[in-house]
Amino acid sequence: MSNANNALPHLGAARDVTLNALLHLGHARDVALEELERWGVALGAVLPRPVVITLQGDLGAGKTTLARALCRGLGVLDVTAVTSPTFAILQQYEAPNGPIAHADLYRLRNEAELDALGWDEIVANARVLIVEWPERTTRPWPTGTIAISLAYPTAGLLTRTVRARQL
Repeated sequence: MSNANNALPHLGAARDVTLNALLHLGHARDVALEELERWGVALGAVLPRPVVITLQGDLGAGKTTLARALCRGLGVLDVTAVTSPTFAILQQYEAPNGPIAHADLYRLRNEAELDALGWDEIVANARVLIVEWPERTTRPWPTGTIAISLAYPTAGLLTRTVRARQL
């Protein structure tokens, strides 16, 4: 981590950590990949329902790693099934409190492809929707969407800069 002021809250007891404390809204912080995964599990455990989470970042920045960690925290039993849905665009995983929808819009060619998926209905009805590459659509996100951006800091490839905000 870059410094103590950017540290994520202690993640030992995920359920004791509030959503706002985990999001550390608006503040960027550098974290090791292992800490990113712990943070994702803790965040997944306290997410409200319904919720849309968008994950933005360059290729290899950790979007799918974070999606997998969120799913683990949400109770997805087979987290090995959580992969980047780049070619299918949309995957669904079973969890104790309802299915988790996971979309990857990287290969989206146009908005008509979203219409063919029934995108507006998916967004409106999903209990949890995790979206990678959200910038590939111009459609608005619901109020309360949690937007997370991941980037490589200048420190190197072993850490990521994480910033969360609520739309």
